[in-house]
Amino acid sequence: MDCAVIPLKRHKDYLLIQTVDFFYPMVNDPELLGRIALANVLSDVYAVGVTQFDTVEMIVSTSTSFSEKERDVVIGLVMKGFQNSLKANGYRNTPLIIRQLKINPWCIIGGIATSVCRSEEIILPSNAQPGDVLVLTKPLGGQMAMDAHLWQLNQTEKYKKLLSECSDADIKETFEIAVKSMTYLNKNAALLMHKYQAHCATDITGFGLLGHANNLAQFQKEKVLFQINKLPIIKNVLKFSTLVGQSTKFRSGRSVETSGGLLICLPADAADKFCRDFEEATNGEQKSFQIGHVTAANESDAVLCEDVEFIEVSL
Repeated sequence: MDCAVIPLKRHKDYLLIQTVDFFYPMVNDPELLGRIALANVLSDVYAVGVTQFDTVEMIVSTSTSFSEKERDVVIGLVMKGFQNSLKANGYRNTPLIIRQLKINPWCIIGGIATSVCRSEEIILPSNAQPGDVLVLTKPLGGQMAMDAHLWQLNQTEKYKKLLSECSDADIKETFEIAVKSMTYLNKNAALLMHKYQAHCATDITGFGLLGHANNLAQFQKEKVLFQINKLPIIKNVLKFSTLVGQSTKFRSGRSVETSGGLLICLPADAADKFCRDFEEATNGEQKSFQIGHVTAANESDAVLCEDVEFIEVSL
């Protein structure tokens, strides 16, 4: 499961939902980093359909290589991005806790999200049914887009390889699409999961789409096979990965993601409506994709179809 779901002994009608998540910086804009960190932290709770939080705690570790002034400026901007995004997304009254600043050789950004809620607020990740449609709420490739941007800034050898077939404008456009996707909270997707009676979901991060799909399949009550026949990927990312010799993970559905979308199992008659409502709820700024379906199986698993379709995505 993406987060802990713990029954409360003294309050039997309620459950504690909690997640801890963090990552290393992948972008040189501290405020943007804070916004991505918030979206990444809350996503685990959204994956079980919960959209209200009792507390959000920020985890920050600054590098020993920073001077005192650099630390104050950079970490201050990270905190600003994290807090502003929390407020801008309807959580103005949610307490934000920042206990202490850790100092070690690596900069680490993340947080802890906690919610106490009733069982009907939770969509447990275990009820996928044969015939369900698999819907993904963000395109893949955000991490590679961020890497390409850093290669560009640092004029690395990989950047020179990109220039053999791509322009600086291509790299910038891809980065901007990734930023738009990675800073967007999965909140609307979680709300629509209830409206359209989703059977289960998970969020896509470090294990890649196929890795998380397999984990979700293994958690189901029934033996099911998740068959994935489409891979929506941010514009230019597949080309970038090919030029630097890293396309295998993308073509196999195993690309590492940060602040990825939700992979949701929806009843077949609800998938079109979900996608339509999702685009409307995001004012057309985000897209969701029907990427496969669920079938009965002897053993639970997730597979990528041989004739998988790659969809290039612009936002």
